[in-house]
Amino acid sequence: MEFGKLPDISGVDFSLPSDNPANARLLRELPPASGPGRLYIGCTGWSMKEWVGRVYPAGTKSKDYLRHYSRQFNTIELNTTHYRIPDAAMAARWREESEPDFRFCPKLPQTISHSRNLGLEGGLIDQFCSAIGGLEEKLGCCFMQLPPHFAPNRLPELEKFFRIFPRHIPLALELRHKSWFEPNYSQEALFEMLEHYRISTVITDVAGRRDILHMRLTTGTAMLRFVGNGLHPTDYSRADAWIGRMKQWFAAGLQEVYLFAHEPDNLLAPELAAYFLEKAREALPGIRSRGPRLGPDAGQGQQMKLF
Repeated sequence: MEFGKLPDISGVDFSLPSDNPANARLLRELPPASGPGRLYIGCTGWSMKEWVGRVYPAGTKSKDYLRHYSRQFNTIELNTTHYRIPDAAMAARWREESEPDFRFCPKLPQTISHSRNLGLEGGLIDQFCSAIGGLEEKLGCCFMQLPPHFAPNRLPELEKFFRIFPRHIPLALELRHKSWFEPNYSQEALFEMLEHYRISTVITDVAGRRDILHMRLTTGTAMLRFVGNGLHPTDYSRADAWIGRMKQWFAAGLQEVYLFAHEPDNLLAPELAAYFLEKAREALPGIRSRGPRLGPDAGQGQQMKLF
């Protein structure tokens, strides 16, 4: 992910901001959870030949990447749907080839998120939702990534979109225009709207845009896109801080987190994901999760379990 990347991170303050004050009230008002919280940990794609022998078993063919990916991770940031809507056969194949506890998190097509009217005309929303509906119980949380030019003056248009988007399909929203992250009426109106329509927020942690760490929850689901810097030491200290924050959120009533590890070219993303899982095991007793087993045991993965 190039958004917010910096060639030199030596001067970046990577400390996490305090929680948005509204989080305590939101978490307190959530319905009681049906069981322990869930932590889904994944990367941004499975078509990585460089992972063969390290993440996938030696000799794995490209046609089997998804099957082995889903044994190693329990979710994926599904970016392919940003560029084209899958047909029914493709969605069915993804569902059949993945593990029972696996969850897909499809990104909304850019023909919707980057269009002049957010796809409110032309049937694209229905087409997308019908397609990903084929994932059935393996559909996690979709997310819509709005372009950097989508400013607060389009808030009414965004509400029209939320009114139309099917309520039974979980959705999270990522914003990038700087004005959304300035404390003002538009920001509060947006978060209140997201709560009303039960839309989750995406929190992106990246070196060059510390302002987008809004730390605001709007549902019992949080989505974190964590952008590392080649396993620089700060990647690990930042991960530690996030595990600490998630511990607080889960203790207060948060129900699930989708965490996506990004690294340059995604080559080292599995190592970052494995580190998150290791620290979650230490700090989040009772949470349900699983993650990759790298090296000689590549491809064996771990079953979803109580720590």
